Amino acid sequence: MKLIDRFLEYVKFDTQSDELTNLTPSTPGQMIFARFLRDELERLGLEEITLDDNGYLMATLPANVAGDIPTVGFIAHLDTSPDMSGRHVSPRIVQQYDGGDITLNAKENIVLSPREFPELTSYTGQDLIVTDGTTLLGADDKAGVAEIISAVEYLMEHPEIKHGKVRIAFNPDEEIGRGAHKFDVEAFAADWAYTMDGGEVGELEYENFNAAVAKVTFKGRNVHPGYAKHKMVNSMRIANQFVIMLPRWETPEHTEGYEGFYHLVGMEGTVEQSSLTYIIRDHDRDRFERRKKELEHLTRKINNEFPGCCTLEINDQYYNMREKIEPVMHIIDIAQKAMVDAGVTPKVQPIRGGTDGAQLSFKGLPCPNIFAGGLNFHGRYEFVPIPSMEKAMSVIVEICRIVGAGQYK
Repeated sequence: MKLIDRFLEYVKFDTQSDELTNLTPSTPGQMIFARFLRDELERLGLEEITLDDNGYLMATLPANVAGDIPTVGFIAHLDTSPDMSGRHVSPRIVQQYDGGDITLNAKENIVLSPREFPELTSYTGQDLIVTDGTTLLGADDKAGVAEIISAVEYLMEHPEIKHGKVRIAFNPDEEIGRGAHKFDVEAFAADWAYTMDGGEVGELEYENFNAAVAKVTFKGRNVHPGYAKHKMVNSMRIANQFVIMLPRWETPEHTEGYEGFYHLVGMEGTVEQSSLTYIIRDHDRDRFERRKKELEHLTRKINNEFPGCCTLEINDQYYNMREKIEPVMHIIDIAQKAMVDAGVTPKVQPIRGGTDGAQLSFKGLPCPNIFAGGLNFHGRYEFVPIPSMEKAMSVIVEICRIVGAGQYK
């Protein structure tokens, strides 16, 4: 089974994660997919194959060259986003894309158009894999899974390419922020790794947001509205007051690059009690800490006006992996050289989000992120250019070759 056939097979598995189940993996489809991959890796002849009860699948391609060569790893995630259905995915290949509109679903008038998605024009003349407009595609991250396995298969078929020990892993629940939580770094036993989970061709990322989630709760007092004067305390109105106290320009829709933000992701309430849920993001650790302090400050201000009304709970989620990657920057140099050797122009940029690699880096496994080729993740307009997947596979092979040749110092 080769790269594209492999990918088209993988997207048939419904592996949406679900943050509400509190299970690992959070949905049964992920374990079904993991078992399928385990069987495939066994057929390929990989070694040290393990699949634990939490859905973490690991395997080894043994070294074919002697010497003290580092073990490099490659990681992708099994799950797809909860944002849109991943059931009954029906992909199709648009051959030699002509640069115009792509009708995904004529019945529902769903069109993938360069007017809304101008990045499409960069792939004119290429074969694209698209959805039927009713589901996401699942290139995030089944493209990464297919690329890793196809690269390992290629190395096995080409023993003239010398490489050290290669470890691969596929984990559940990345899309709900839990992909690295039960990842056994010690058992994986790699010197460093790369997640194959980036977007467009050339992306190489070793900086990400520092991240926290905050829940602000407001207690009110309900009284019959006809007799409420000087008695009622409407928690929803106080919550609204809190919202407008935060700077309106420091939100996702007004920021880019290294700019951080406060993002209101949930609100619910009655007169008696309301709550707001925010995610806090910033690349700079000091600014990140100041953002948390600002929420604490606003909570105090609300409580000064409405004593005992407001409570705040903040939990850190992950941190910027840059501080863990900078001491081992040779792993970035290797990835950049591998891209150039594969005919790819590296695009080093910060992730405006998180990655399993960030959490793994803080668990002792330096783990930057490399492109898998897909675009418009998490929705019906997701697509992946076939040449981008082929380039990602080639980059994996080149990294293994560079390390195996001792060009890693």
